[in-house]
Amino acid sequence: MSLAWSDSTADLDWNELAALYRAAPLGNKNAADLQIAFSNSRFRCFVRDGGRLVGVGRALSDGVDCSYICDVAVLPSHQGTGLGKEIIGRLVSLSRGHRKIILYAVPGKEPFYRKFGFRRMTTAMAIFADQAQAFERGYLDEA
Repeated sequence: MSLAWSDSTADLDWNELAALYRAAPLGNKNAADLQIAFSNSRFRCFVRDGGRLVGVGRALSDGVDCSYICDVAVLPSHQGTGLGKEIIGRLVSLSRGHRKIILYAVPGKEPFYRKFGFRRMTTAMAIFADQAQAFERGYLDEA
């Protein structure tokens, strides 16, 4: 596997990125929204294998206090190869120096992220556009 890493959004096919999220599967994110989200992110990882986009991740950061890692996705064909681990490792490394690094993950993936030093927060709260769906998928509890 010959991987090419980039942090540039120049010449990125946003529809290919949207297809990666559907295949990962991390949901149906439209290309225009992804372009806005990744363009506004301080840190980005795009990974290509033979020219094909196979992994991504990003982090929002204020440069001092907080870096928030999110939207890490790997194509099923490349899952289990260590690629997701490498993406997270790079984003954590880029985020070093912040007072806190926060990560938003799919429920059930917590053991994977614990390997990087992440621990469950007891004070995190969220408002989702679709609260019922977020509850159904395990992102929210009843409290």
